[in-house]
Amino acid sequence: MLPPMSIQGQFRQLSSAQRHVFLAAFLGWTLDSLDFFLLVFCVKAIAAEFRTLPSAVMGAVFLTQAFRPVGALLFGMLADRYGRRPVLMANIIGFSVIELCCAFAPSLNLLLALRALFGIAMGGEWGVGAALAFESLPKEGRGMFSGILQEGYAFGSILASAAFGLLFAGFHWHGLSVPGIGWRGLFIVGAMPALLAFYVRLRVPESEVWQAGAKKRLERATGAGSAAQTKQLLRFLPTFLFLVLLMTAFMSFSHGTQDLYPTFLAVHARLSPQTIGLIGILYGFGSIAGGIVFGALSEKWGRKRAIVTATLLAIPVIPLYAYGHSAFSLGVGAVLMQFMVQGAWGVVPAYLTELSPGPVRATAPGLAYQLGGLITSWNGKGQALAAERWGNYPFVLSFTVVVVALVLAGLAALGREAKGREMTDA
Repeated sequence: MLPPMSIQGQFRQLSSAQRHVFLAAFLGWTLDSLDFFLLVFCVKAIAAEFRTLPSAVMGAVFLTQAFRPVGALLFGMLADRYGRRPVLMANIIGFSVIELCCAFAPSLNLLLALRALFGIAMGGEWGVGAALAFESLPKEGRGMFSGILQEGYAFGSILASAAFGLLFAGFHWHGLSVPGIGWRGLFIVGAMPALLAFYVRLRVPESEVWQAGAKKRLERATGAGSAAQTKQLLRFLPTFLFLVLLMTAFMSFSHGTQDLYPTFLAVHARLSPQTIGLIGILYGFGSIAGGIVFGALSEKWGRKRAIVTATLLAIPVIPLYAYGHSAFSLGVGAVLMQFMVQGAWGVVPAYLTELSPGPVRATAPGLAYQLGGLITSWNGKGQALAAERWGNYPFVLSFTVVVVALVLAGLAALGREAKGREMTDA
């Protein structure tokens, strides 16, 4: 693992422009995640207001994941054609505006429709942000930057946990009483990421790799250049299909351990919103630590070995994670579980970007990522239905971890190593 000073040293070596690019990509994914997890934490409250079961509200998670590939394809193609920076701004404004609309949804059906639209905006952000970041950053330390970038997702869950714990039901502190704002108020808070678009507009430069390839892309649009590009993309097709399978397993790993967990803590463990929010914050920090640790280790071990190790180490954590008998033991289990889950995930941005050719670098990784989400989009709803039918949340969660961890480790072991590949337009 890279020591803290080494991490700081890597950032000091970046130029001012590179720091702004990385910060924009990190914050974009963080705030996208915040808006996604606000709904996850509010499932029970939304179900109560619309007089339905939590499994019906989990349909919103399904729709978000199901429509994310649409956004990955649409915004990825736009970013490959018109540049990473303007499309990233459009993504951020899009998911923020839709989040605000969700706060005023008068019915569950309309909320579900809005979350489908949210999925389109959310689906585009990851691939565009990753392409912009890794085309701008040096290849040295790419694994560490990958771990930090991916854990913007975990940092977003921390912000959602904190907002839920502090603002949903309100709190009292030294005589100060702050009233709760409920789930609708939280969605209004979730619209604030739109302000990030102004930062991107003012401080973030376009990818030099994309700019350098603009003329070549124009030449490839006709004649032999077009034929050569077609052959290149056809050669990439088997790798792309493998990435879709890999991301299907990755999505099952993360969503299978996260989406139902707040509901499990509320319904099965009967914990308060404040305690659930605190546990969410703690396992969010565990996620960030795992992403950084295994992202840095992937620079020494290679991407594949880091993924396999983190994945398999999640299995021994199950007794605490799903069968803990107190808030403390469940919290420890959740932290350790997300350390491993997001440790494996921390390698993903660098790995997918390294395996993708320049002409589709904003499209292919994000599309593979989100197609994996589409295939597993019924995961959260299916888990909720199974838990409601059998009355056994712990078994559903633990069974998911065992099966998915073994499948993911096997797929990662079969993949191709690409650590340190040069980021060019080719």
